Amino acid sequence: MENKSPQEALSGSFTASLAAIYREAANYRAVAHPSVPNYLALTSGSTWGVTDDSYHALPAQDIGDQLTAARVSWRAYMDGLGSAGCLDSPVPYDPGHNPFAYYGGRCPANVVPFTSFAADLHGNTPLFSWITPDMCHDEHSCDVSVGDGWLRQTVGMITGSTAWMSGGVLFVVWDEDDGSADNRVLSLVVAPHQSHRVSNQPYTHYSLLATIEDLLGVGRLGQAKGAMPMTDLVAP
Repeated sequence: MENKSPQEALSGSFTASLAAIYREAANYRAVAHPSVPNYLALTSGSTWGVTDDSYHALPAQDIGDQLTAARVSWRAYMDGLGSAGCLDSPVPYDPGHNPFAYYGGRCPANVVPFTSFAADLHGNTPLFSWITPDMCHDEHSCDVSVGDGWLRQTVGMITGSTAWMSGGVLFVVWDEDDGSADNRVLSLVVAPHQSHRVSNQPYTHYSLLATIEDLLGVGRLGQAKGAMPMTDLVAP
């Protein structure tokens, strides 16, 4: 999700219900402004010195390459991705919200349109799934209520699946806040059979990457190596 403070994000009724029922990292901060460096941090443990929202071809050193090498199944589902591809599909798709297009200067075959997600969720679900909403559904260009409605539909589909109910964990996170120096963002952990919990541990996007890598049994990339994993929020 995009560019909202926790207070703004929680003005969505469904988002607020997730925070009330499941688990929240209440002291979670993005690592930069604007968006692209945060997406890179989440997927590779580094911002690569990027300070803008432009496209940059980077070395193939991200969680996707890591999982492929470890033979861990994964897919990235991009809302609005069309036949024009990773870099040229029209808005509301945004290539800047697709970090996997940056590594190696191209998208791997694992990056697919979000329209493929429902079938995969109820079929051969990858062990790691990344979902990027389009620029309206992610609250970047549309009201919080629109993004909240998209979350209601998408999260409901996930939490109704066998894949989630049999030990899955869903992370819902905003890339950055509304531009403040504080840069605190909402980060939710939605897993079955867990009690409500709020953590005030200081977490960042590097913490989330470290947590995912630990769960999937692969090594940590970049600054995730020294980050505190979100253990208190994923533990039973």
